Amino acid sequence: MDHASSAHQHDDRLTTMPSRRQDLLELTKPGIIGGNLIAAIGGYFLAAQGQFDLMTFAAVLLGIALIIGSACACNNVIDRDIDALMARTRHRPLVRGSVSITQALGLSALLGVCGVVCLALGTNGLTVALAVIGWGVYVGIYSLYMKRHSEYGTLVGSLSGAMPPVVGYCAVTGTFDSGAIALLVIFCLWQMPHSYAIAIFRYADYQRASIPVLPVVRGIKTAKHHILGYIVAFIPASLALGLASQAGLGYLCVALVMGCYWLYLALRGYRLTDDVRWAKQVFGVSILTITAMSLVMVLEAVVPLA
Repeated sequence: MDHASSAHQHDDRLTTMPSRRQDLLELTKPGIIGGNLIAAIGGYFLAAQGQFDLMTFAAVLLGIALIIGSACACNNVIDRDIDALMARTRHRPLVRGSVSITQALGLSALLGVCGVVCLALGTNGLTVALAVIGWGVYVGIYSLYMKRHSEYGTLVGSLSGAMPPVVGYCAVTGTFDSGAIALLVIFCLWQMPHSYAIAIFRYADYQRASIPVLPVVRGIKTAKHHILGYIVAFIPASLALGLASQAGLGYLCVALVMGCYWLYLALRGYRLTDDVRWAKQVFGVSILTITAMSLVMVLEAVVPLA
C-alpha cells in the first residue's frame, strides 16, 4: 500500500470518528435529557430549601442523565421499525444503519449501570428504586408494548416522564411524602396535553406508522377535549404545591399565570381551523410552563422571595 492511499484511509477514519460519536450521542436524545434535568433540578431544590449538598446534587444530575440516556438508546432499538416510517425519525442512526443494534444496546447497558451506581453512591435507596422503576416503565411497558397496542400508552408513558422531578426531590428527603406525590401528579397531568399536542401536529407520522395515539384512534376533536380536561386538572394540582406551602408565592404566581394561559390556548382550539399550528402553540406553551415552574422552584430556594 502506498503512502498516499494510507494517508487517505487515515483521513477517512478521522472524519468518521466524530460522526460515530455524534450518532451514539443522538441515540441518547440529549434534548429530552436536558428538559428532564431542568425538572429534576426543580424537584431537588423544592425539597432542599436552601440546604444544598454538592455531592448529592451532582449525583442526581449525572445519575438521571445517564439513566434517561440509557432508556432512550434502548427505545431507539425497539422503535427502529416504526422510526423508518416517520418523517421525524427516519434519519435516526439505527434506521440509517450507522450504529448497530449491538452497539446501541451496549451503550444503553453501560449508561444504565453507570447511572444506577452514581445514584446509589450519592443518594439513597428510594431514589435508585424510583429511577429504575421509571426506566422499566418507559422501556419495558411503554416502548415494548403500550405504545404499539393501546391509546393509553401515553398515560403509561407519563409515569416515567414524571419521575425526574420526583427522583430529584426524594434524593434530598429520602421519603416518598406528600411533596413527592404532588410532583408525580403534576408532571403526569402535564405530560398528557403536551403529548397529545405532539400527536396532533405529527398526526400523519403516527398514522403512517400505525401508532394508536388518541388523535389517530378517536379523532382530533376528541383529543382537544382531553387536552382541555387535563389542563383543567393540571392547574389546581400545580397550585396545590404552593397552597400547601411547599412552594412559595413566586411559584404560585407563575403556576397560575402559565396554567391559565395554557387553558386559554386549549379553549382557542375549538375556534381555530388550523389544528397543526394550534397544536404547536399548545406544545410550545407546555414547555414554557413546566420550565418556568421548575426554575422558580430553584430561585425560591436559592434567593428566597418575599
